[in-house]
Amino acid sequence: MRKFTFTATALMLGAACAFAQWKPAGDKIKTKWANEINPANVLPEYPRPAMERSQWSNLNGLWDYAILPAGAAEPGKFDGKILVPFAVESSLSGVQKNVGKDNELWYKRTFTVPSAWKGKLVLLHFGAVDWKADVLVNDIKVGTHKGGYTPFSFDITPYLTQGEQKLVVKVWDPTNDSYQPRGKQVNKPEGIWYTPVSGIWQTVWLEPVAKKHIVSVTPVPDIDAQQLSVTVDVNNASHGDIVEVTVKNAGKTVATAKAAAGQQVDIPIKNMQLWSPEAPFLYDLEASLYENGKLQDKVAGYAAMRKISVKPDKQGILRMQLNNKDYFQLGPLDQGWWPDGLYTAPTDEALLYDIQKTKDFGFNMIRKHVKVEPARWYTHCDRIGILVWQDMPSGGNSPQWQNRQFFDGKEVVRTPESEENFRREWKEIIDYLKPNPCIVVWVPFNEAWGQFKTVEIAAWTKSYDPSRLVNPASGGNHYLNAGDILDVHHYPNPSVTLLNVRKVNVLGEYGGIGLAIEGHLWQPDKNWGYVQFKTQKEVTDEYVKFTDQLKATVGRGFSAAVYTQTTDVEGEVNGLMTYDRKVIKVEEERLSKANREICTSLD
Repeated sequence: MRKFTFTATALMLGAACAFAQWKPAGDKIKTKWANEINPANVLPEYPRPAMERSQWSNLNGLWDYAILPAGAAEPGKFDGKILVPFAVESSLSGVQKNVGKDNELWYKRTFTVPSAWKGKLVLLHFGAVDWKADVLVNDIKVGTHKGGYTPFSFDITPYLTQGEQKLVVKVWDPTNDSYQPRGKQVNKPEGIWYTPVSGIWQTVWLEPVAKKHIVSVTPVPDIDAQQLSVTVDVNNASHGDIVEVTVKNAGKTVATAKAAAGQQVDIPIKNMQLWSPEAPFLYDLEASLYENGKLQDKVAGYAAMRKISVKPDKQGILRMQLNNKDYFQLGPLDQGWWPDGLYTAPTDEALLYDIQKTKDFGFNMIRKHVKVEPARWYTHCDRIGILVWQDMPSGGNSPQWQNRQFFDGKEVVRTPESEENFRREWKEIIDYLKPNPCIVVWVPFNEAWGQFKTVEIAAWTKSYDPSRLVNPASGGNHYLNAGDILDVHHYPNPSVTLLNVRKVNVLGEYGGIGLAIEGHLWQPDKNWGYVQFKTQKEVTDEYVKFTDQLKATVGRGFSAAVYTQTTDVEGEVNGLMTYDRKVIKVEEERLSKANREICTSLD
């Protein structure tokens, strides 16, 4: 009893100390979840649910930070505390300072490795760091990663010592003063361009693994062949090592198969249960690695049997199909921004909230707009049942991009370094998200922002992942022989301005109905939408009117549509919800009814 009392008291004192060192910065609006953050236990959920092991350690929390001129040595004294994993520019970081291209952001903390991990390799994982990260363990540089949207890790075992370990991360992020993918981030936010996000913005964690261990598990379904093909990447595999994959339903084994490490595992799935937004059934998946019959590693995940494809309807119009049936896709443009956390949702409940409300609103799809989310976001979509179009975050540092202009038929001429970086980051994004069944469309380019070699990039994307459709340039420069989809944008109302009979035709953006609600605004003035109204009823009336117009476009050839947008974002007030998620700006029942009528228009 004494031991329990001491432990509880110590935890309470630790939490109280953490609260004393941290509070949200600035005076901008915040979500309700900001009040639920415990800096001693921030974002505690397992960060990689599609490939889970039982042992791990969360390194989120209060770290030391400093902002120094680029090229400076590690500071002897830091500026203060920052709450990881919230970007330094965000309120929830407790800092809310800009960094810029001439400076570097330094982080420092210590950690200990659990004694139970003795004999294991220790991996240090980062969910995402924007943009270039140098990582040092016990004053030894263990690795560098460039790219603001994908997870990366380092084996830090050789650099560990007895007792307490020192971890330092140095970040450089020039935002729009360089070529890197950055989405809507700019150094001078205005209009549709938002606050920079620099540094660590997803969970940092440790994981013990065997010397021979599973690196990734990628299931690809084929419902026509009634088969699930699983690629299991293995670290330090030897000739004779075996991978076993087991598929389960409610704890009961459905099928199992084995293959030599490095070979694809093909598993017949009889009496398939298909995945769709209406019935998002997921099979449990276990992958095991054996050496000479001895288990080396085992991970748990999930898989779904679903198919996305294209086929002409009775009128000869190419339609997107889900599980071999015509399926109209309707969803909001989802920016994934938060007034308090910027790129990072305050809690996992908050992360789930936007997806659940999208489903409640009657949508069956989300276009994730020029941003990539943490792994848990995609798992929520998998479990709830909503389709996802995944954009590549825009960038390129070109005149077209910098001046925010569109040049008819012209593409960006990138430097070799910029082009190589785009291709590398795009491949990393696809590799990261390929296991998630919710994703049905890849979108390499948005409008003409940084668009280059469209035909080549679309062809590579399709060949690298033939299980999804490719929307080569949503609203951008269009090519007859690029990708599966022709995507036009038209604001504010739906309208058919261009069709291609050899592709699926979609309306990639429309809407933007604005309503500014006092007390829920990022800034007091300069708020805008494509059209502005004053009441919830007026907004809903206009939305329903647009939906009636959208119905007419379905018969003319549209197979999907994307409404702008899920929430307000900074100066934009054209969301279905306010930026703080505290007010739904439409009559939800009418909105849901109108959306469901469109979603079933091809039934």
